[in-house]
Amino acid sequence: MKRKISLWGFAFAVLSVLTLTANAQIKITAEHNTVATATKAFNFKTVPPPARDDAAAKAKLQLVDGDLDPNGADLNALTDGVLPDDEDEPAKNLFFNAGTGGGRFSMDLGSTIEIARVNTYSWHPNTRGPQVYKLWASDGTDPKFNSAPKGDSDPTTCGWKLIAVVDTRAKQGDDGGQHGVSLTDASGSLGKYRYLLFDFYVTETGDDFGNTFYSEIDVVAKK
Repeated sequence: MKRKISLWGFAFAVLSVLTLTANAQIKITAEHNTVATATKAFNFKTVPPPARDDAAAKAKLQLVDGDLDPNGADLNALTDGVLPDDEDEPAKNLFFNAGTGGGRFSMDLGSTIEIARVNTYSWHPNTRGPQVYKLWASDGTDPKFNSAPKGDSDPTTCGWKLIAVVDTRAKQGDDGGQHGVSLTDASGSLGKYRYLLFDFYVTETGDDFGNTFYSEIDVVAKK
């Protein structure tokens, strides 16, 4: 089912403030390689490059809401450790259908683990490069837990905790290139969770092509 594009900009601004208040220890590190400096190595200043052997490598992924673009890869592309070689390589990136408002997917790690960080990576030469999403997490023990809440429902009402609101769009200048995001906590642990829920939003509504090219997602367990 296609998810309609809505007034997500205002909602994000409000929710960002609420998230900073509720999750004061969460650190969002977002870095950008321009079109000219981006390479297939996905090297950033401080955000680690994508890993092949992280906790997400064997996770089960489920599309919860939205329609994937048939020109792109399936959900497994986010955790297979195979990266695009080029800035515009649809077959090695996951993105939602043109003209839709993004989508939502869940990740089952198989068991509850203590998570040190979550990293997300994207690459595209223009407005499909930045990342705009919300991340929730759950250990699945809440009696009201729903592993697949649709986009019109609030995950916090069914056993999920909001971890972060991410928006790497530049206030000025060009957004094209690679974007790397690392979510960490001052304590060294984001918490003990089994399930993650990602809610992806479009980066712009000026045309039908605002859905980000997501290349990889890493979940790093605390040692």
